[in-house]
Amino acid sequence: MGRIRVSSRLPSVDDVRLLGIAGAPGSGKSTFAAAVAARYDGVVVPMDGFHLADVELVRRGLRDRKGAPETFDAEGYAALLARVRARPGHVVVAPRFDRSLEQPLGGAIAVPPEADLVVTEGNYLLLDEPRWREARAELDEVWHVRVDEALRLERLVARHVEFGKSPEEARAWVERVDQPNARLVEAAAERADRIIDLTEWSP
Repeated sequence: MGRIRVSSRLPSVDDVRLLGIAGAPGSGKSTFAAAVAARYDGVVVPMDGFHLADVELVRRGLRDRKGAPETFDAEGYAALLARVRARPGHVVVAPRFDRSLEQPLGGAIAVPPEADLVVTEGNYLLLDEPRWREARAELDEVWHVRVDEALRLERLVARHVEFGKSPEEARAWVERVDQPNARLVEAAAERADRIIDLTEWSP
């Protein structure tokens, strides 16, 4: 497992077609994944598209834990990655998560058959549980990203405020939901192919 501190130059993706970017909430993985995909003319397929819709979270009694591992369709995510890996002769469509709606949108991302790099990012790509191991098995490599902890928490609170929570509600959500999830993600980091420190990186 290599450890890299990134300030400007992005790591190479030689011999990788399906690349996973894992990291705790607020670590910068979405921005980093987009930068890697842009640099190598790839497509980003976020794990967040497989959030369960609020109506299903309510049915399962999980609405107040939205973002935890059990609030995602991990099996559907693994199946989508398997379709991409199979490289069919047609476009594969994937869902994305709309933060303005706080809901997943089906069929929102197109992965053409000629795409040489597909980057997927999400919290739980390295989680050592059967349903998440299925997704990991479809990826050539998974990189785990980290950032200064104070900066990560600041970003998280700001994100929740941007999408409608008060500062007090945002801080409470981070402490009650995001931080336990972050501890799960960090505990799985040892399974990554690379650990990447983004503290000094700017896109």
